[in-house]
Amino acid sequence: MRIIIAGAGEVGFHIAKLLAYEEQDIILIDRDKEKLDYVSSHLDVATIKGSSTSLKVLQEAMVQKADLVISATSTEETNIATAIIAKNLGAKRTVARIENIEYLHKKDILDLKTIGIDEIISPESLAAKEIDRLLKEAALTDSFDFSSGMLSMIGLSIQEDSVLHNKTIAEASSLDPYQNFVTVAILRNNETIIPRGNNQFRKDDHAYFIVCPDVIDKLITLTGNESFQIKNVMILGGSKVGINAAKRLSKKYNVKLVERDKDKAFELADQLKQTLVINGDGRDIELLEEEGIEEMDAFVAVTGNSETNIISCLVAKKHGVRKTISLVENIDYIQISQDIGVDTMINKKLIAANFIFRYIRKGQVLSLTSIHGVDAEVLEFEVQENSKITRHELKDLNFPAAAVIGGVIRRGEGYVTLGNFQFKPKDRVVVLARPNCIRKVESYFN
Repeated sequence: MRIIIAGAGEVGFHIAKLLAYEEQDIILIDRDKEKLDYVSSHLDVATIKGSSTSLKVLQEAMVQKADLVISATSTEETNIATAIIAKNLGAKRTVARIENIEYLHKKDILDLKTIGIDEIISPESLAAKEIDRLLKEAALTDSFDFSSGMLSMIGLSIQEDSVLHNKTIAEASSLDPYQNFVTVAILRNNETIIPRGNNQFRKDDHAYFIVCPDVIDKLITLTGNESFQIKNVMILGGSKVGINAAKRLSKKYNVKLVERDKDKAFELADQLKQTLVINGDGRDIELLEEEGIEEMDAFVAVTGNSETNIISCLVAKKHGVRKTISLVENIDYIQISQDIGVDTMINKKLIAANFIFRYIRKGQVLSLTSIHGVDAEVLEFEVQENSKITRHELKDLNFPAAAVIGGVIRRGEGYVTLGNFQFKPKDRVVVLARPNCIRKVESYFN
């Protein structure tokens, strides 16, 4: 594929980085020479200095041969214009990053495809959606549903009193005679392990499972965790992420939002009718105590300062809050989140990059997600009539060792796949794979 990325910031750089393991024809466009020099020194991609709205620049990038143009600069107007111009110059597909979420809500009315924009994405809206997903169950460090919950991927920490502690993967599977879960990854000391039968669970491991829906509570118990429903949520920061999160969460939970700026707090109080907006400095521990932080089940810190968000989450933990989520700008922080006591750290640009990345995947990819801090992707493929994966039973497929098939959805039911499983056309298969073997995994589904 020939892919043109406008914008060498974090979103554009991360997309290009995800493609570094594959034989894709990538061109990165940016006005900033220093950013392009950084990209060139770290990634094997072509770069062009200039504006992505320039006809000359786009023609130099041979936009007429582009399979995909991703406009991910920091300026909404530039992204919209780039997508429109690129489409009219012959690009097959365009994606534009936007800030105004009204475009998302009015997509059908606006009919953006008629002017050349195939897809729009808002990092702030996606981050709010991610927060909503992470608050489903307090015990889970991560959660993602496939096919409306027919199968789920969940993350759980292994506690010292867990019955899984010091057991191998093979021994753990014997605890479930119906084979309704499979371990697909273990995060240990910031190292990602794609487990095999002889790998052991250890205390403080963060283990990730593909499960059938009725097994989640059992796995929570097996890992030594306690199931807990969230009712009360405190959000720190009236940022765009905070506003979007409050709108989503207030439909299900009792939500308080703390905003330091007085004028903005009054404005948000008018805008967020179902949310209790408090004017105050969230770094003030006395204020948090006065506003009942000890009664909160979840604390979500989304101010514009990563350090404030992290420290506030640690304060919340100290006051007994069960679930904490911190928005961070530095992607490297995500690797250390659970080690320092924050349940989950999210980066809105990384979330946006992963969302865009699904347009690049091959083999009828239905959904794609990443696990926070884990060096792997989770993909859902649809099996085609002549797909390689249908030729043999799973144990005889010679499937890549750096990947694991977690389960399959067949005719509306989810199943965990064992060695004697035979895949059929129309099956929806959930796979976890390291970036360097995704291309090989895709070949099984083409």
